[in-house]
Amino acid sequence: MGSLWHGFADMGAVEKGAFVIARGEGAYIWDSAGTRYLDATAGLWFANVGHGRREIADAVADQLAKVAHYSNFGDFVPEVTLALAERLGAIAPVAGSKVFFTSGGSDSIDTAAKLARRYWGEVGKPSKRIIVGRQKAYHGMHVAGTALAGIPPNREGYGELMADARTVAWDDAKSLLALIEEIGADNIAAFFAEPIIGAGGVYLPPEGYLAEVRQICRDHDVLFVADEVVTGFGRIGGSWFASSRFDLQPDIMTTAKGLTSGYVPMGAVFIAPHIAEPFFAGGVWWRHGYTYGGHAGAAAAAMATLDIMEREDLLVESKRLEASLHEHLSPLADEPRVQEVRSGIGAVAAVQLADPAEALPFVKTLREHGVSGRAAGVGALQFSPSFVMTDEQVAEMAAAVRRALRAS
Repeated sequence: MGSLWHGFADMGAVEKGAFVIARGEGAYIWDSAGTRYLDATAGLWFANVGHGRREIADAVADQLAKVAHYSNFGDFVPEVTLALAERLGAIAPVAGSKVFFTSGGSDSIDTAAKLARRYWGEVGKPSKRIIVGRQKAYHGMHVAGTALAGIPPNREGYGELMADARTVAWDDAKSLLALIEEIGADNIAAFFAEPIIGAGGVYLPPEGYLAEVRQICRDHDVLFVADEVVTGFGRIGGSWFASSRFDLQPDIMTTAKGLTSGYVPMGAVFIAPHIAEPFFAGGVWWRHGYTYGGHAGAAAAAMATLDIMEREDLLVESKRLEASLHEHLSPLADEPRVQEVRSGIGAVAAVQLADPAEALPFVKTLREHGVSGRAAGVGALQFSPSFVMTDEQVAEMAAAVRRALRAS
């Protein structure tokens, strides 16, 4: 038995044979035996610019040789981290946003939850403590994210981590309104929403849903937190953020994954000016932060990633993939083992199997046909390729899925 304990795994099953990744290039990965696979998921939603980008590795190495990191507490800041904050501020969905760096998506969610509650205390409304999430939602696995989880198995077995957390329907804005009316807006700090539900199974927002919940939050003085850990940095198709594409104007926006394309762990929380104002007025300490928040090496990776995104027009490419995934995966809905295909917004899609129990075994079957995939939600197959994947590769991927569906 080996020493590694994998995340989100039945270790009794994994110990019988792990899928060991040796290297990656573009939209492909290779296992330790030298077999090549199309990467259907860009790692864990993050390898937006593709694998094997020497430019990013070199940028990190150069930065580490100068200074790997120092601190982002007090008045300290590495030069590259300061430059990255300004660059991100320039593309923020809300002009004038502040940027708070974290070590990843789960950190970003906990940061947003703490900031929302602390903000209301600073403006004289300390009773606004409850945070609200949605069914099917995934917001990382720290305390706040676990409490917000709309995937019941992700909450089970830990007891009550946060008493001040609630869950509403994922697709009905009126359920949020009903909760506000039931417990009172004076008790609710924030509503957390993934513009596209990711790990919960890739569910696209119903027509008008995002605009409606955003307006409900405005009308009732509830902070709107856009969880863009998955959708941020181009995954939504054609825009840097889903919040920009759907004009959500979030009070707080959480990001990670695509910020560095997964080359180095990093997250960033965007805070609208009116939320930041009480903390920038002077005399207020927000006693929160992470040792590696704004890590200089990670910031260098992010800067190089953004360079590639801009130089190669990868926002345009992600929009192309939106159409290509829809074109090539939608016909799979005709397969007897497929319940439905969800696609058409962003470089994401899901093939929902009729029998959810088949999803995990199917991932291994899919590898036999040259595609590395992943199960998500309850019986769905996740598709979220790198933006460098070509239309021909998307067609190849869809054909492999069809062969795998018919293989057993």
